[in-house]
Amino acid sequence: MVNEEAVFYSRVLTELTLSFHIIYATIGVGIPLMIMIAQWIGIKKNDHHYILLARRWARGYVITVAVGVVTGTAIGLQLSLLWPNFMELAGHIIALPLFMETFAFFFEAIFLGIYLYTWDRFENQKKHFMLLIPVAIGASFSAVFITIVNSFMNAPQGFDIQDGQLVNINPLLAMFNPAVPTKVSHVLTSAFMTCAFVLASIAAYRLLRGSRHVYHKKALFLTMKIGLIFSIATAVIGDFSGKFLAEYQPEKLAAAEWHLETGGNAPLILYGILDEDVVKYAIKIPFALSILAHSSPTAEVIGLDHFPKDETPPLYIHYLFDAMVTIGMITVLVALIYWIGTLKKWDFILSKWFNWLILLLGPLSILAIEAGWWLDEVGRQPWILRGIMKTSHAATTSGQVDLMLLLFTGLYIVLGIGSIVVLIRMFRKNTIEQELADQGLEKAGDYL
Repeated sequence: MVNEEAVFYSRVLTELTLSFHIIYATIGVGIPLMIMIAQWIGIKKNDHHYILLARRWARGYVITVAVGVVTGTAIGLQLSLLWPNFMELAGHIIALPLFMETFAFFFEAIFLGIYLYTWDRFENQKKHFMLLIPVAIGASFSAVFITIVNSFMNAPQGFDIQDGQLVNINPLLAMFNPAVPTKVSHVLTSAFMTCAFVLASIAAYRLLRGSRHVYHKKALFLTMKIGLIFSIATAVIGDFSGKFLAEYQPEKLAAAEWHLETGGNAPLILYGILDEDVVKYAIKIPFALSILAHSSPTAEVIGLDHFPKDETPPLYIHYLFDAMVTIGMITVLVALIYWIGTLKKWDFILSKWFNWLILLLGPLSILAIEAGWWLDEVGRQPWILRGIMKTSHAATTSGQVDLMLLLFTGLYIVLGIGSIVVLIRMFRKNTIEQELADQGLEKAGDYL
């Protein structure tokens, strides 16, 4: 028996938890690579500014990891409490990557602790750098394993159902489902891109606040260069994701693109509004949807007319797609201009208005991550396990989910505000100028 109120609150609470957690999870995946790159450059160039970049980033990273542990635990708890029927079914099939994700996190946490508390124990920075390798591997594989679970929900395989019973269960086949290559690669590259632009935003903010220390200029140059690389990679993988959707989840692609009727020569629709099944005020790029879906301008793309109304995703996901694509184009454009500008020595890239553009890239990248996940999860509706189990049949029938929603909302408010306050105080009381002076590394030439 379905409790519609419980289903609604379960969906709201899950969306709230994932939306909050994804910020810390993205930072948890991407920052270790940024630390590795900064410390490696510092070692190669014998540049104490890059070494200090790695050290300071690592301090802030620990705070976000701590919050991520709490929200990750909340997700695990809510899977069992809010979606018991789904866990009863899927737990027999996809439990392996859930266990491996926990192992990957502990692997990361152990070496992260050693790395942080041995800064002054190594005379050879290269040996200390080696501790970062398992940290970055553990962080990335945490994302890989949990994304495998999500991929399974979008493209379930590795089992059969006979007379209502699971048979022929193959956990490895379930893990390596068709959604894995595009989803895992997209999650990793977008995390690296987002973290690069978040760190670039911090450097731009310090420059806008009047600091002229070369440390911030180096931080900005490094992170914008990394951001450009991974924003382009994210866009390329996004193209492969479109081809995956066309083959395995055509209803999601059709809803995201307001492709109402099956047909060839399909245009890509950006923006606009949908008024009684009529698309108005949209930008239509001829043949682009056919190219995205099947690499041919005349290819037939399945439309929403191919699916029953009760199996069609909500059409507002089109706006999520627009937001994600628009932000992606902005990040590539601004980062490319900055990179070319540094090569050509254009003065305007040092101006306040351009630093404001860079400052906006961090928050915009986080919004793009959120929009992408909302698009993925809402676009799978009405299924929690596509083609097998609907969301309404997976939820709890408890009448206490509304209370849980209030309690977890309070928890996330405390965690969010708390982590921001701690990070601000941590770096406000220990400025880069003060830290360099304490180490006897401050030089007059360090100021622009």
